[in-house]
Amino acid sequence: MASARAWASRLLGVAALMMAAATHAAEVSRDGLTLGPADSKQVLILHASNSVQVFKGVLEDFSQLNPGIRLEYTELSTQQLYQDTVDRKRVDPQARRGPDLIISSAMDLQTKLVNDGYAQVHVSPQTRALPAWANWRDEVFSIGTDPIVMVYNTDKLDATRVPHTRRELLSLLQAPDRPLAGSISTYDVQGSGIGYLAATQDTRLDSMAGALLAAFGRNGVTTHESTEDALDKLERGEVTLAYNLLESYTRHRIDQGARLAIIYPQDYTLMLSRSAIIPKQAPRGDLGALLLDYLLSPRGQDMLARQSGMRPVNASVIAEAGVRPMALGVGLLVYLDALKKRHFLDLWRAAILPPEEESR
Repeated sequence: MASARAWASRLLGVAALMMAAATHAAEVSRDGLTLGPADSKQVLILHASNSVQVFKGVLEDFSQLNPGIRLEYTELSTQQLYQDTVDRKRVDPQARRGPDLIISSAMDLQTKLVNDGYAQVHVSPQTRALPAWANWRDEVFSIGTDPIVMVYNTDKLDATRVPHTRRELLSLLQAPDRPLAGSISTYDVQGSGIGYLAATQDTRLDSMAGALLAAFGRNGVTTHESTEDALDKLERGEVTLAYNLLESYTRHRIDQGARLAIIYPQDYTLMLSRSAIIPKQAPRGDLGALLLDYLLSPRGQDMLARQSGMRPVNASVIAEAGVRPMALGVGLLVYLDALKKRHFLDLWRAAILPPEEESR
């Protein structure tokens, strides 16, 4: 009888564990993730441009440390993250709604939100420990960095012809046999915040950026909306080389067996930040701050590096390669000026788009 009671008790214990697991089970969709108890009164809303699959392990670790919090994550484009924040304030500036934390790879747009008064101050031991380039006004913070690289399909481009600088890429585009004609891709800067940031930084740093854009156009360049979009094209063999992709997503694909290779341009390699802000309208800014401090903690930084492939903030300067992250701050706002942006996009369209598409 005693053993029967013990057996029943064990069964009840297993059932309770199964119910708890079900309550905390991850609900994953193509563009979202939910973790934690469905009936929790502590709901943390995160909006970010990070890929759900790449960021999932990091958020699961946070959820395990904070089992009472329900975390609702939505993946959005960098432009939508920015525009949604602006629209919420325009519709009802006093309302407490929207996300509690926003993470975006378009660090210029995040900086603009701070500059225009859409973020709240957060000070903690974790934010105080950040280097100066990674914290601006205690309102926008780098949680990790990502080099912007070139990527090629190893089955389609011979190793002897791989370009290691932008000048070598230009020479390859101008080669008589035109090996990249109709087989090169770059960001559509009209709709991608990160694409626009990378392209304008190229213009700022490189005197031959205009010539490279013109060569893209002459070679029938296609455009991609995201790094994931470009990697899909590369894996399918639709393009041979893609310009300005995020290293972390590319590394993830290569680890999964994709026959791709990364080029770190030797003339300069841009290093952008995945930056985070706590919006002023956040319903639970305290929970947003909790997640931010976790991401900046030693454990969070280690998880970000291992799970998402981002580089930890304190390991972002690669002195021997001359690579330094772009600093958060007003310098990023130059090409967000309306007149400068319109002028840049006009030049980009003239160089990249076919005449019939440009006229639409």
